[in-house]
Amino acid sequence: MSSAASRPTAGAFDRGHTDDLMAFLMASPSPYHAVASAAERLEKAGFRRVEETAAWDGTTGGKYVVRGGAIIAWYVPEGASAHTPYRIVGAHTDSPNLRVKPQPDMGAHGWRQVAVEIYGGTLLNTWLDRDLGLAGRLTLRDGSHHLVDVDRPLLRVPQLAVHLDRGVNDGLKLERQRHMQPIWGIGEVHEGDLISFVAAEAGVDAEDVSGWDLMVHAVEAPAYLGRDRELLAGPRMDNLLSVHAAVAALASLAGRDDLPYIPVLAAFDHEENGSEADTGAQGPLLGNVLERSVYARGGSYEDRARAFAGTVCLSSDTGHAVHPNYAERHDPTHHPRVNGGPILKVNVNQRYATDGSGRAVFAAACEKAGVPWQSFVSNNDMPCGTTIGPITAARHGIKTVDIGVAILSMHSARELCGSDDPYLLANALVAFLEG
Repeated sequence: MSSAASRPTAGAFDRGHTDDLMAFLMASPSPYHAVASAAERLEKAGFRRVEETAAWDGTTGGKYVVRGGAIIAWYVPEGASAHTPYRIVGAHTDSPNLRVKPQPDMGAHGWRQVAVEIYGGTLLNTWLDRDLGLAGRLTLRDGSHHLVDVDRPLLRVPQLAVHLDRGVNDGLKLERQRHMQPIWGIGEVHEGDLISFVAAEAGVDAEDVSGWDLMVHAVEAPAYLGRDRELLAGPRMDNLLSVHAAVAALASLAGRDDLPYIPVLAAFDHEENGSEADTGAQGPLLGNVLERSVYARGGSYEDRARAFAGTVCLSSDTGHAVHPNYAERHDPTHHPRVNGGPILKVNVNQRYATDGSGRAVFAAACEKAGVPWQSFVSNNDMPCGTTIGPITAARHGIKTVDIGVAILSMHSARELCGSDDPYLLANALVAFLEG
C-alpha cells in the first residue's frame, strides 16, 4: 500500500464528487441513460458529439462518439501530433439485473407479471421484496430511440413467506425461471399491456414501437451510512462509479493544451456478459475511434502503430473489499479496505492485465495525486473474475492496468463502498490522464 496521506494533497475533487456520484447513479438506471448522463456532462465541458457515419476532421478539442450503451470520448490538445499516444480510462456502463423479454406480458392466479431474463451474474436474492422501477430505451419504426425511466415503485419480486418454506433460513434456493418474475398488478393478462404502458410513459405511440431494451432497477436512492457518513450505499456502483470518475476526470482536462498524451474515456456495454457485442470491449469500437483520430490528424499506419505502442489504459472496475463476516474468503495477505484508496488488481493468469510495469504507472499517478492505494489478489481457492482489461490489452496491443474501488456486495441490487473512495479514484485518474 502507498504511504501517501488519506486525502489528496492537490486534487481536483473532494467529497462533493461523491455527492455528484449519487446524482449520477439516480440519473443512470440503464446503460443508455448512463451514456446520456455522461454525454451531457461532457457537453458542458465543451466536448462535441461526432457521428461514426460522418467524415472526421483533424481539429483539436473534446469529442465523443455514442453507440447504444457505450461512449468513447477524447480530448486532442493543441500541438498533438498524429503519433501522440493515448492515455485511456476504460470502464463499463452495464450492471447485473433483470431484463424484459420480447413477449413480456404473463401472469397466473389473478396476478399480472412481467417476463424477465437474468442479465449477468446478479445476486438474485437482493432483488426480492424490493420496490422496482423500469428503464431503458424504445426503438420506433423510423429507427429512432427514446429513453424511458419509470422511476417509481412499479414492480416487485415477492419472496415466499417463511410459513410456507420453513427451511428457507437454512438455504434459499431460487429458480431463475419460476421465482424471479416480478408482479406489477392484478387482473387479466393482455398482450401488449406493458409496452403500451411504457410507451405512454415515454410519450410515444405504442403502435410506433418496434423494439425495446428494458430493464428493472431498484428505485431506492443512494444514501450515506455510518456514524460519520463514511460509507455509501447505492445501485450500479459496479461500474458506474468508475464511469462517473472517468467522465469527471476527462472533463476537468478540457482546455488543457500542455498534455503530452491524448486523454480518452472508453465506457463499454455488455461487460457483465462477456463483452462480445458491437458496444462491448471485444468489439472494434475503441480501435476504430483511436485509428480514425490518428488518420483525421493526417497520420499514417506508422503513426497509428507508434501511438498505440506508447498508449496505456487503466481498466477501472470495482473489486472486493475485505468482508468482516467472510474474511477467510479473501487472500490472507491482501485485505483491501474501504476508504483506503483505489486498488491495483493483479492476477498472474491474466484475468487482470496488470504487470510490474503497469503497477509502476499506477503508483506514479497515485503519488502525483497524493492518493493512497492498495493491492488486490484473489484467494487461490477462489475463481478470479475478469474485466475489460485483458480484452483491451490483447485486442489492441495496448499496455493495460486493472484498477478500481473496493466495495462490498458486488452484483447486489444495492452495493456498498467507502464515501471517500470515489473522489480518491477520480483524483488518481486525473493524474494518470495528465501523464
